[in-house]
Amino acid sequence: MAPNESSTETVVSAPSGGGPAGLEPAETKTAAAPVPGRFARLALLTTVFVCAACGLVYELSLVTLGSYLIGDTATQASITLSVMVCAMGVGALAAKPLRHLASAAFVAVELALALVGGLSVLGLYAAYAWLDLYTAALVAASCVIGALVGAEIPLLMEMLQRIRKQEAGSAVADLFAADYVGALLGGLAFPFLLLPVFGQIRGSLIVGVVNAVAGLVLVLVWFRADLSHLVKVLFGALTLLVAAVLVGSYVYADRFEATAQQALFAYPIVWQRQTEYQKIVLTESVSPFGTRDTRLFLNGDLQFSSVDEYRYHEAMVHPTLAGPRRDVLVIGGGDGLALREILEYPDVGSVTLVELDPAVTELARTDPRLTELNRNSFADPRVRVVTADAFSWLRTADAGYDAVIVDLPDPDQTSIAKLYSTEFYAMTARVLAPGGTMVVQAGSPFFAPHSYWCIAATVRTSGLSILPYHVDVPSFGDWGFIQATRDPDPRLALDPPTPLRSIDEQSLPAATVFAPDRRDTGEQPSTLMHPTILDLARKEWV
Repeated sequence: MAPNESSTETVVSAPSGGGPAGLEPAETKTAAAPVPGRFARLALLTTVFVCAACGLVYELSLVTLGSYLIGDTATQASITLSVMVCAMGVGALAAKPLRHLASAAFVAVELALALVGGLSVLGLYAAYAWLDLYTAALVAASCVIGALVGAEIPLLMEMLQRIRKQEAGSAVADLFAADYVGALLGGLAFPFLLLPVFGQIRGSLIVGVVNAVAGLVLVLVWFRADLSHLVKVLFGALTLLVAAVLVGSYVYADRFEATAQQALFAYPIVWQRQTEYQKIVLTESVSPFGTRDTRLFLNGDLQFSSVDEYRYHEAMVHPTLAGPRRDVLVIGGGDGLALREILEYPDVGSVTLVELDPAVTELARTDPRLTELNRNSFADPRVRVVTADAFSWLRTADAGYDAVIVDLPDPDQTSIAKLYSTEFYAMTARVLAPGGTMVVQAGSPFFAPHSYWCIAATVRTSGLSILPYHVDVPSFGDWGFIQATRDPDPRLALDPPTPLRSIDEQSLPAATVFAPDRRDTGEQPSTLMHPTILDLARKEWV
């Protein structure tokens, strides 16, 4: 066919078993005119590149939001990606009848994708905060976005062939090359540009605007002959409407996020920050009797209440420091409250605190609410803070710590499960000095008995003798710890420099007694390759 000629082509359907030879009747249609222009092909492939980047950003936004809100990264990624890929196949099939209207259909798909994808994070956050329908909303959003992304390919293929006829294999190679390289751009732009600079909500809104503009420019510049004047005006108006919705959402994003976050917490939020590791929220309230309650949340999980945190930290720290305590290691505990208890002992020579997120220790150093609680413990010259992943740090850490305190968040997230594994406790036991004592916060033996006893079984694999015990912390309920030593017959003891508020020698024996229905459940240890604790924690805590 000559470059500027129209022609009539005969299309024979693929065999479907509809007749004796499995052929459908032939149909005749008028082919659209080829698209002139030296740079039309480059423009189309550039649009594929941009749209692929936008599509991957939508996927990563949904996965990341789920990991922040729910905490189970593996499950969130599996649901999002599997549903989206399936929907892409459905969308590609659904777009086949629209190939003769490829230009108009492509603009419609891009406008819909820009609107749904751009608003997806905002909508899912609202579903989580107010409707408690997050998983259902995630599946719905993944289906719609996946179907629209899948519909792009057959439409773009049709438009590509309009510019220059190619063999099918060659055309697919060109289209997919631009698509996959564009996905690389989106995959890199999301964590290194969009997320840190704009945040999740605004980053998705910006990508939505780019998505809409890319599709419209391609068609109105290179395929404008395919559209009537009325259709062009209609698409222009729809683009302005979509842009207005996205820009308006961008302007009010902070107000929306603050309102949605407050809906998740019982008390007013006084400080918050999203870091690359977690969402940090500080709330504060004052009772009718004038008691101030400051609470720290990480990814929505309560870390302490200032009203009763001393019960938790006294029970965790002081039995551990009843023996040798010259050099102490704290893993976690970035709020400085365990440090406060440790530093009461004048014979403690050094304390090394390993914390992954520097924002937590910075908050504990500078916020007046926390410095009052931790008694400005980070300013003590005996304290050395190491910002690192504890698992990696322990692999090369020097041995010789007299006491090791493992104060980590509950193991209900994939990223935390490795810190409750046999491998982790083996490395922790290695750095423990002869005669030293280790303690692990292990959750509630009342509300999560299977998780608690799984941690106990896992600590036992380190070769240490364990002593489970529990205390009452009203903000948490019944809360448990696992003490571990090389002594074959470990016992709880106290040697505090001043009297404690919540425990004493007389109450210690009761701490090691468990109700008959809360005793050892016989769980298997948790390992890196088989994170038993993660499955149990999901069932009991989430």
